Amino acid sequence: MIIVVAAIGLLSATVSDEFFEISKNMEIFTSLYKELNIYYVDGTKPGALMKTGIDAMLKSLDPYTVYYPETKIEEAIFMQTGQYGGIGTLVNTIDGKITITEPYEGYAAVKAGLLAGDVVLKVNGKSVEGKKHDDITDQLTGQPGSELELTIQRPGESAPRVIAIKREEIKIHDVPYYALLADSSTGYIQLTGFTQTASSELKSAFQSLKKRNMQKLILDLRGNGGGLLREAISIVNFFVPKGTEIVRTKGKIEEWNKTYTATNDPIDTQIPIVVLVDGGSASASEIVSGSLQDLDRAVVVGAESYGKGLVQQTKDLAYNTKMKLTVAKYYTPSGRCIQRLDYSHRDEETGQVVAKADSLIRSFKTRGGRPVRDGRGISPDVEVKEDDAAHVLKALVENWLIFHWATEYHAKHTSIDSADAFRLTDAEYNEFVAYTKSKDFHYDTHTKKLFDKLKKTAQEEKYYEGSEIQFDELLAKIEPQKGTDVLKFKVQIKEVLENEIVSRYYYQTGRSKNALPEDPTIKKSLEVFASNYNQLLAPVEIKK
Repeated sequence: MIIVVAAIGLLSATVSDEFFEISKNMEIFTSLYKELNIYYVDGTKPGALMKTGIDAMLKSLDPYTVYYPETKIEEAIFMQTGQYGGIGTLVNTIDGKITITEPYEGYAAVKAGLLAGDVVLKVNGKSVEGKKHDDITDQLTGQPGSELELTIQRPGESAPRVIAIKREEIKIHDVPYYALLADSSTGYIQLTGFTQTASSELKSAFQSLKKRNMQKLILDLRGNGGGLLREAISIVNFFVPKGTEIVRTKGKIEEWNKTYTATNDPIDTQIPIVVLVDGGSASASEIVSGSLQDLDRAVVVGAESYGKGLVQQTKDLAYNTKMKLTVAKYYTPSGRCIQRLDYSHRDEETGQVVAKADSLIRSFKTRGGRPVRDGRGISPDVEVKEDDAAHVLKALVENWLIFHWATEYHAKHTSIDSADAFRLTDAEYNEFVAYTKSKDFHYDTHTKKLFDKLKKTAQEEKYYEGSEIQFDELLAKIEPQKGTDVLKFKVQIKEVLENEIVSRYYYQTGRSKNALPEDPTIKKSLEVFASNYNQLLAPVEIKK
């Protein structure tokens, strides 16, 4: 009894100390804020100053805990719903100009005739010169039904165009594309988000493919950064028996210590499934892929996923503001948490977040006894190593040369082959090569960077003097050659170029159709179905 009383007293003291620290620091912050606004030599803009303080405070925690002022509430809503009022297009700053980069098929921008490559000059008669593309995005969004006037300059035309557009409710689909692949028995569903319609869209796509005699399913979660926890749970529920544990969450407060099970009847517990993941697959994507892997319900193919084992919840704050904050960690059915970065322990010198130490990585078992691990995202059952993008390709994309050439190509060709069949001829690719030769863009290779380091070290250690000719000769051999590299890495560059061109005619759906036939991860998935799918999921025999 004495021990219990002592423990309660200790707990009470700890709680009291914590509340005192909170109260003390709130008082310090309030007085500091007040004195700054009264006495600081220049104007402080109290709202902006407070937001800077809030952002800095939250940044010290993790990148997923975010404050939304009233002006950014639409952004918070969009993350959950995928819906917003606007014209349905992406804009970016290219060569200092606000440019339409991708209009969404079927929405107001396309209906009004806007094209990728159009340069925005004015919004509602006001010049956008010097504006950031985020500012223009805010101007383009608004109440569905409200009208907007854009003055745009189309490449190749001498006079600007004035285009009237009526804003609509825009819904970014979680399933932008699904199809039967060439073998006519394998279904493919691309899931790019987990907003509140993700599970219903996936179910609809699945049932449509089943009616067309789908026998196997490839679920593509590559690049899917996640979203709503409940949608991930619902999607796993489609493929596992009712009552199956799908995921657990553990938080600081009891409310978030939960076990989520399949509460509905599944739609198919037998169809063979391959789930595709990569470094861009995170959060809800990892719940789906990790749970199906732990339950031996699917083979995971691709590359190691991002490793985000944290759960967020949005809280309403005063004056119509919101905060999204991390409230729990999640654990897949085997008991593992795949969180890679430890935000509670940063490097003392740099403040950088470090990955969970290899020595702390633990092994777990799937339902059938296959080994899986925590702390490193979802490791695929079958790894697919894709070639790193060539440095020249990165430079061509980052300098918008592929984008600009696709714009020129579209202006010269009123139509192209179907999205899946379109390929540039050698003559057309050579035209692109000639185009790049006239453009000023630069890039370094790893070899060139190592050479620069070697040269600097040689100069410091007094070995460079007298060896300048040899260094210059070596540099001439390894210096990036734009013209040569554009030919050397033709296969990689041509795929990206074709995909960009196809998007001008067939939009986002066309991108997916064009990429699939040559996708190495899709090819590997088909091989898995044809050869060792059952063996990969077979229970591990326990040696006696």
